Amino acid sequence: MKKYKDFAFEMLDKYVALRFVISGGTAAFVDLVFLYIFSRVFGINYLLSAIVAFVIAFFVSFTLHKFWTFKSHGGRSGKQVIMYLATSLFGLIFNTALMYLFVDVFHVEVMRSQVFCGAIVAFSSFFISHNFVFVKDVSQIKI
Repeated sequence: MKKYKDFAFEMLDKYVALRFVISGGTAAFVDLVFLYIFSRVFGINYLLSAIVAFVIAFFVSFTLHKFWTFKSHGGRSGKQVIMYLATSLFGLIFNTALMYLFVDVFHVEVMRSQVFCGAIVAFSSFFISHNFVFVKDVSQIKI
C-alpha cells in the first residue's frame, strides 16, 4: 500500500497538469456546493447565489493553484490575484461564447457542449496560468 501511496505522491509532485485538474475540480465542486447551499437551502436568488459561489470558488482555486499546482510562493500575490481574476473572467466569457456556438449554431446538446467547452477553456486557462500568472521568475514570462 505504501508503494502505491508513494507513487501517487510522486506523480502529483511531477505533473503540474494533474495538480491543475485536481485543483480546478476542487474549486468546481466548491462552486456547486455553495451554489446549492445559497440557492436551495437559504432560498437566495440563483443569480446572487451563483455570484457569491463563484467568488468563494475563485479564492479556493487561486489558493490551490498558487501554492500547490504551480508552487508559486513568491511575493507577487496581489498582482497574481488580479491576473488570475482576469484569466477567470476571460474563461467565463470564452466558455459562454463557445457554448453559444456549440448549442445555437452547431445544435450540440447542452451538457455535451459544456464538456467540450470546459475542456477547451481549462486548457487555455492552464496555458495562461502556467505561462503568465504563476511564473516563479517574471523574466520567464513567455510572450
